Parts: sequence; structure tokens; C-alpha cells
Amino acid sequence: MFEQDSIDAGAVLTQADLAALTAWMDARGLGSGPLESVRPVTGGTQNVMARFDRGGRSFILRRGPRHLRPRSNEVIRREFTILDALAKTDVPHAGLIAACDDESVLGGAVFYLMEPVTGFNAGVELPDPHASDVTFRREMCFSIVDAQARLGAVDHVAVGLGNFGRPDGFLERQVPRWLKELDSYAAFPQYPGPVIGPVAEVARWLDEHRPTAYSPGILHGDFHASNVMFSYTEPAVVAVVDWEMCTIGDPLLDLGWLLATWDLPGSPDEFAGELARRGGLPTPRELVARYSERSKRDLAAVDWYTVLACFKLGIVLEGSYARALAGKAPMSVGERLHNTTLRLFDRAQSLMSGE
Repeated sequence: MFEQDSIDAGAVLTQADLAALTAWMDARGLGSGPLESVRPVTGGTQNVMARFDRGGRSFILRRGPRHLRPRSNEVIRREFTILDALAKTDVPHAGLIAACDDESVLGGAVFYLMEPVTGFNAGVELPDPHASDVTFRREMCFSIVDAQARLGAVDHVAVGLGNFGRPDGFLERQVPRWLKELDSYAAFPQYPGPVIGPVAEVARWLDEHRPTAYSPGILHGDFHASNVMFSYTEPAVVAVVDWEMCTIGDPLLDLGWLLATWDLPGSPDEFAGELARRGGLPTPRELVARYSERSKRDLAAVDWYTVLACFKLGIVLEGSYARALAGKAPMSVGERLHNTTLRLFDRAQSLMSGE
């Protein structure tokens, strides 16, 4: 009943999954006939993604990893909730087709179907004219900032996300939340402790310089150059992807995240890949100026948000190193990300000192 291409769809979906998915789609009038050309969609996520065709229409399925983690379903629910809300906005994203909140359909996993996006990830590839035209590449980068500004301008209450996160005290929670995460790595006996730079100094500086007020909005949570897809014909973002860390918080942290990961010394292509290797990118100052043109948000504390992004992301990446030392992740990946953590804390210290 299920037609597959040369890639074994069983790598991501079993025959039982496909049968259950077909019945679920039948009940909702989502096409008819067999699921054709079922194949995995690769990417930098551990969640399962598969593309297939049915009745002349293409679909992308996304669910948690094959071996579900405690929060896997919660993450997927957050993703399809945000995609549903974004349909009412001008933020570029993959359109949500339908979501399944019933864990029994796919053996314990909730899932959703979304529209395929015609575009490319510049962290992986850079076709012409983007590769050969520096003006195109600069405009690609400004398009990332434009997408951030659009997201930050969304009234989250008006699009139905009034109860989606906990915006009260969001900034105050950040430092203790991530220090606690760093402390948790002590559970891996092989981890020698966080030899990653001035953690306590950065934490203290963040507490002392924290903005006293902010305007809540949708926060993507991992907004860097490899988490967007670009048009093949224009220097424009056609979709922001990987919404698994989204919440209601301070959207300026997304801008700080982009600046923290931008052309990072020692890890120049960790977050932008081919785009960074081609060069000719705007400076951080130019990115901030573009955001200021597109947003009404006060950017006086942009360095603070960038330092917070360095702090948070560095601690997140250090977790991969701790797991690698415990044999739970490839050591090559752990060491690479540990090096990136060192560079992030170097950048934080430079910003704190006004360099």
C-alpha cells in the first residue's frame, strides 16, 4: 500500500505508523490513496521528519524522536501551537496542515503535518546566485533580521498565545535557570566541571545590568542563520524553522542570539555554514541598525541580550560535551561544541568590557 523511494522510510516511520497515519488522514479528508515517495527529511534535529505525497499533494510529518524523551510530546505540541498562531501573521514559516494531539495514533507520539517549503538552508548549501553575489548574501543576512523583527512585532495575545508561556519574570529567571542546568552536568562522573571561562563573572554582570522592563512577545529561542530557509531565486527568508525552543519571553533575546553566533571567532561556520564560508557578511552593528529600522523595540541594551545569549547557548552546548565524555554522544561533536562554548564566553567577556 505504501510506495517508497530508494531511501528506506522505515528509518523514520514503520509500516504500522504509515497505516495509522493513512487512517488518521482519511478521517480528516486529507487526500486519498496510498502514501507515496515516503522518505526521511534530514536536518540538525533529533526529531523525526518525513516527506510524502498523497493525492497529488506533498506533506511533511514531524514528531518526536523514535525513542521518546520525557518532554518530546510537549515540544511537538508547542511547535504546532506556534505554527497555528503564525498563520495569522506575516512571519515566514511552514504552513501547518493538521496536528494530532492523540498519543495513541503513532505509538505514543503526537505529531503534525505541514506544508513543504521550497527553499534551502544556507548552513548546508549555497546555490547561485547567492554563492557568487556578495550583494545577495548581504541581503540574505538582512532578511534574517527582518524575519526577527516581524516575529517580535506579533501581538502574542491577539494570535491566541496568551497562555503559551510565562513572560512575567522571564529575564530574572534566565541566569539561575541556566546555572542550574550547568550544575546538572555533575551527574556525569566523567565530566570534570565547567572549565569554560568566566561563568560566575558573566552571571554577576547579567544580574547587575539586567533591563528593568521589557515588552513580552514570541521568542523563537534558537534563532541563528541555520534555522531559516531561503528562496532559491531571491535573497529572502521563506521560512523560520525549528520552533522547539519557542516561548513567550523577550524577543530581543533572538536578536542577541543571532549576534552571539555571528561569525564567531574559532567557530566561524558553526551556525551559518556555507553562508559564513563565502564571507562578505554584514557586521553586527549593521544587523542591529537593520533591526532598529524594522522594529519599535528599544535596543539600548542589545549588548546585554547578546551576553545572555552567549551565556545560555554556551551552557546548552556544554551539555553535549558532558554527554560525550559519558559516552552518550560522539566525542568529535562534544569537543567541537565545547570549543564553541569557549568562544561564546570569550565573546561575552569582550562585550562586557566594551570591546
